[in-house]
Amino acid sequence: MQKTKNTYKKSGVNIGLADRFVEYISKISKKNVKKKSKYLNKDNIGAFGSTFDISKIKIKDPLIVSSTDGVGTKLDLANRFRKFDTIGIDLVAMCVNDLIVQGAKPLFFLDYIAVGKLKLNKMKKILNGIVKGCDLSLCSLIGGETAEMPGIYDSDKFDLAGFSVGIVSKKKLLSKKRVLEGNVVLAVPSSGVHSNGYSLIRSILKNKKISSKLKNDLLTPTKIYTKEVLNLTKNNLINSAAHITGGGLIDNITRSVPDKLCLNLDLSKIKVKSIFKWIKSNNISDQEMLKTFNCGVGFCLIVKKQNITKIKNYFSKEYMPYEIGYITKDKQKVKIYNKIKW
Repeated sequence: MQKTKNTYKKSGVNIGLADRFVEYISKISKKNVKKKSKYLNKDNIGAFGSTFDISKIKIKDPLIVSSTDGVGTKLDLANRFRKFDTIGIDLVAMCVNDLIVQGAKPLFFLDYIAVGKLKLNKMKKILNGIVKGCDLSLCSLIGGETAEMPGIYDSDKFDLAGFSVGIVSKKKLLSKKRVLEGNVVLAVPSSGVHSNGYSLIRSILKNKKISSKLKNDLLTPTKIYTKEVLNLTKNNLINSAAHITGGGLIDNITRSVPDKLCLNLDLSKIKVKSIFKWIKSNNISDQEMLKTFNCGVGFCLIVKKQNITKIKNYFSKEYMPYEIGYITKDKQKVKIYNKIKW
């Protein structure tokens, strides 16, 4: 009796399906890079490495800025609610929002997708979100990796990681060195929870009935602030900035303030979104909320007070910045005033 031969497909890796997904990636990536074609060779997509011609970018004393991130356990809710079209936006947002904190213009993005079993329709939805995120970020999706890993991940599970690169003139680089006594701190609203704190949220959701509205609120994609922030840096309207992610509001703003200067923060001025009021209602302390979630503030700007009116011209009503603090000289790094109004 002839023994059945072992194959890669029988072990759980479907190369034929992976090739079909690569074809789809190539097709959609070429559409994404059309507008940036002077920097990219779109025929190079699918090669072993992707190229980006920075010699055509007219920036004096250029600095390359890089960032990598994921979306944490928000992935689990995407899986649970069977909604995959926005999680890719989150992935891009978590990376490029870290670039623009330093005033860098995002140039290109690469993704890494790991799955237990490759499911083409699901992967297409995830990739479409990544492409949309790149469009919103004004950058190009130029490459990535999709790994089918049976035995490492369950057949329905997946993980995402993103890698982004941006560029900024040394003169335009935002850093805490530019922060001055008398500067004010502006809060830019978040779109919702963004992509942090989901392990706590998933714990809250155990044995709870979840409405369609709550599902939508929890999977609202992370706001990408690229267009607004780049307009501000172009016009020299920001001294420093902070992306409010893991660690919450206070820890992340503090990272953007130098030693010998103090962040004075009035928590009562924070405009809390309804989704955070719901989270708070599940027996979560103020301290836990502030160190875990953005609480309605997705991004912060440290600016000269006289620039506030000009700054507001670059934002829509939904994401209009508002004042929550100021900078003083003090050995103490942070001073907190009042309580957040839930």
